[in-house]
Amino acid sequence: MAPGESGDSDDALAARAVAGDTSAFEALVTRYQSRAFRLAWRLTGSEHDAADVLQESFLQAYRHLSSFRCEARFGTWLYRIVTNAALMQRRARDRRPTESLDAFLPAFDEAGTHRATPEALLLTSRVEELIDRKSLADKARAAVGRLPDACRAAFVLRDLEDLPTGEVADVLGIEPAAVRQRVHRARLLLRGYLNALAKGSA
Repeated sequence: MAPGESGDSDDALAARAVAGDTSAFEALVTRYQSRAFRLAWRLTGSEHDAADVLQESFLQAYRHLSSFRCEARFGTWLYRIVTNAALMQRRARDRRPTESLDAFLPAFDEAGTHRATPEALLLTSRVEELIDRKSLADKARAAVGRLPDACRAAFVLRDLEDLPTGEVADVLGIEPAAVRQRVHRARLLLRGYLNALAKGSA
């Protein structure tokens, strides 16, 4: 297999790219472009915006190769660039304000008892099944786009991209505990929203 193809490790390609080997950087682009596009799409909620983010992210990565430290994973470094570019794209986009999902957080009474009925709690526990249903899939994806930026980024990286909590923390530049907190809040918001969808009240 020729140098620069899939047999070379990320570390080897990244080291060569930092040293000025453009073919090594092109190999990394080929290796990561599908994952980077998927991440950008999930963060922006738009295929068109994701394409712009992808192009901008690889351009930034190439321009800032000298700042990459090979002791870190290239994928983590690139995901940080893609995540920042996607969030900036969302903020710059002229769009109507989206409705907050805060109303769908769990509610408790003064005694600390969950206000939902046992049936509603059972329905919420089946959220993973609900999200797979075609009738709810589009609304569920739209709901991810309505999450606050910080929660959405942590949720997408941790739960949708399946990155370890420590790596998500590296990508976002926050502590692992903050990642867990943001992901937990995102899950609560989404579960509450999907529960309302299933009951036909959202």
